[in-house]
Amino acid sequence: MPRPPRYSSSRSDRRSAPEAAPHPAAPRGPAGAAPRPGAGRSAEAAQAPEALSATAAPTGDRPVRAAPRLHQRALWAAIALLSVLLAASVWMGQRPSAPPLTQKDIDAAVLRTLETQPLPAATARAVQTIAPSVVRVVGYARTKKGKEVERGIGTGVVILDKGVVLTNLHVVQGTTRVQITFSDGMEAGASVTGVQPENDLAVLQAHKIPDDLVAAPLRSTQNLRPGDPVVAVGFPFGIGPSASAGVVSGLEREFDSPEGKRELQHLIQFDAAANPGNSGGPLVTLDGEVVGIVTAILNPTPARTFIGIGFAVPIENAAAAVGMPPF
Repeated sequence: MPRPPRYSSSRSDRRSAPEAAPHPAAPRGPAGAAPRPGAGRSAEAAQAPEALSATAAPTGDRPVRAAPRLHQRALWAAIALLSVLLAASVWMGQRPSAPPLTQKDIDAAVLRTLETQPLPAATARAVQTIAPSVVRVVGYARTKKGKEVERGIGTGVVILDKGVVLTNLHVVQGTTRVQITFSDGMEAGASVTGVQPENDLAVLQAHKIPDDLVAAPLRSTQNLRPGDPVVAVGFPFGIGPSASAGVVSGLEREFDSPEGKRELQHLIQFDAAANPGNSGGPLVTLDGEVVGIVTAILNPTPARTFIGIGFAVPIENAAAAVGMPPF
């Protein structure tokens, strides 16, 4: 029986053997048996899916592994933010609070304001208070030929906001028409509704009044003393309103008019400048409160100008002329 042929190892086989080495996992036949044709290819084909799956697996697993990492980063960022907020709140809570405001602090602030911002003069505040209630009074008369002429100029003060004005009787006596001018410039006719000759006072009622007419504040002379500062406001020689300041020179004074027609009693003597045209105007305290109605000046010369002595009717008498209750 003839022996099976043997394959001899040729040089070419040795050179190609490493290149065609079978896969370790490839099945082998009996020892010494030659591999079957196509067996190597079948083993390689069988390993191909495993290689493909082994290669593709990492690519498919990447998103699954990245998602937890993103969640971890967001979680750490949130923890860091909360830590910063907590630290800030603790720091704010430990800051010292502002001390409570005390009366001493308020007094110090007021004192600093007074030192750095000077206040207006007391006389200026008095004039500002009384000015809206001061009016200009002009009396007109007719000559024998029937021509209307200006007879006299004086001052008045509003004591009731319905248009009741106090002035001197000698300002309107003998006139046929009276016209008053309010502080806002409004002009209106007026009628004499009452007189008090013993105090040289007349009461006027304006025919029309401003909407915001203000009555002057009044003050009793009971506590008035010589030396107290006063201010006279009026229209001297028709100029004004003008203000002058002085003091109370005396109380309970008497005065005889130059014409000898009337004697006035219980007057306030003052040294604030007053001239013709001031008659009927208010004499006020530094609070702007009326204590008298300017009525006369003493000048022994025919000049009839101020030389330092003026007289005012106490406001109690003036109020009585209007029917107002005493203080």
